[in-house]
Amino acid sequence: MQQEITTSTHYSMVDHDRVIDDVRYVLRVRDMHIDDKPREKLARHGPSVLSMAELVAVLWGVGTRKEDVLEMSRRVLKEYGERAILYETDPTKLAEALDIPKNKAQQLVAGLELGRRYFDKRGERPVFVRTSRQAWTYLSDMGMLNKEQLRGLYLNSRYQLVYEETISVGSLTSNIVHPREVFQPAIERGAVAVIIAHNHPSGDTHPTAADREVTAQLRAGGAILGIELLDHLIITRDTYTSLLEYA
Repeated sequence: MQQEITTSTHYSMVDHDRVIDDVRYVLRVRDMHIDDKPREKLARHGPSVLSMAELVAVLWGVGTRKEDVLEMSRRVLKEYGERAILYETDPTKLAEALDIPKNKAQQLVAGLELGRRYFDKRGERPVFVRTSRQAWTYLSDMGMLNKEQLRGLYLNSRYQLVYEETISVGSLTSNIVHPREVFQPAIERGAVAVIIAHNHPSGDTHPTAADREVTAQLRAGGAILGIELLDHLIITRDTYTSLLEYA
């Protein structure tokens, strides 16, 4: 049953306090006018005028034999999602999911970590997720991705977001999505509840049998750990479905 975006499921946490163990032409940087090249734009105008892809291209410096640096940075941001990359801390997972050299993934993770630490010191405005609509609004960028992706939102007892993780990239099956990968970040960060979400690039928000199976498996695993699976969202370009009623 498709969840209309005019309504929203309100989350209610339960106290689980327990002790249990095509051929196309791509304009390469070298072919660009000097004023349009990322490094030159940075030197002339400063970083604020550069796009995310151009900033990543400056960070990387050069591309690979297969891809120009700007082409690669655009692809990476499109396939993984800009905000998802901001939260990614595992260069090995990033390299494997995006088919980029590990040193490129390490450079990107290190560069973004500098930004995260700066904002941590400034004190970011906390994000609270109390309804399925709020979760969808926060994760709506997933609807633009052309690859299926599973993300997790980790909340404390006040429904405050304490962490976000891209758990996997690829088709969602119970063989691929293991409770360990979903709940480990919650254990490490003291989260008491998790919301998972994945996108359907096809645009169909109806849950599949695999979607229901994964939801049931994770809900059972969370019950053992005392970490509640609040919801599982299926996200498309314009809408979403909440599997809360299917579990």
